[in-house]
Amino acid sequence: MKKNKIIFWVATSIIFIWEGVMPALTSQTELAKQGISHLGYPEYFGVMLTVYKVLGALAVMLPMVPARIKEWAYAGLSFNLISAFISYCAVDGFSGAALFPLFILAILMVSYVYYNKLKAPVTNGKVSFA
Repeated sequence: MKKNKIIFWVATSIIFIWEGVMPALTSQTELAKQGISHLGYPEYFGVMLTVYKVLGALAVMLPMVPARIKEWAYAGLSFNLISAFISYCAVDGFSGAALFPLFILAILMVSYVYYNKLKAPVTNGKVSFA
């Protein structure tokens, strides 16, 4: 159980930093604005995306957030990362930069899998999903 908690918190912390803290600190920089416009999105989309990413990262990170909200946050962050991959491929073609969102998605999936392992009640040595 301790191993599962460590894996969950490491993966979730990486997601929180990458999808929550980094966008909050860098979304209004000129480089971020150029990145959004390079992909063909309007400037307001960057602001909206930052708000959603920060809220999703907070929902995944904070233990007191209800499970249903966490599920939606994981889904939203997943849609965001898949869409980023598709956007990079559509504009710049398949490249290393296009693969990076999938790398972050893999870390998000580790967090999600271990979140579910930790929340499943254990009875008599068997996992119960009821």
